Amino acid sequence: MVGEEGAFVLGWDEVLTEEELSTTLKVLCMSEEEFKEYKEQDSWEDDSEEEENSTLSNEALSRLKTPCKKLLYDSVLLTLESYGSDLKAEQDLLNNKEAYQKLSRREQQALHVRYGQKRILHQLLELV
Repeated sequence: MVGEEGAFVLGWDEVLTEEELSTTLKVLCMSEEEFKEYKEQDSWEDDSEEEENSTLSNEALSRLKTPCKKLLYDSVLLTLESYGSDLKAEQDLLNNKEAYQKLSRREQQALHVRYGQKRILHQLLELV
């Protein structure tokens, strides 16, 4: 369902891998009986038409059903825990010009990427 990398791509305004996220949340929030019925009815193909007409914008994410929101929220928390530092530590380092200048160019770029990723994840936590 998720693809080879097993990750979802989130942007500032919407989910960029919306089909994968939508299907994954739908399936993971089903009971075992619902899943069996879903599989038997070949509903996988019906979803693609349904999902083409819906975009997982930030507004749509905030309207997800409670079980899907909880699953997404917990997943984001686990992802944030996988980082070696928190958002505030990254922000502090970015604001400390002396410490920032001591970083290599590559470390500075990595810092910006991590900071951006964490900001998007924190935004997602607020939405759900």
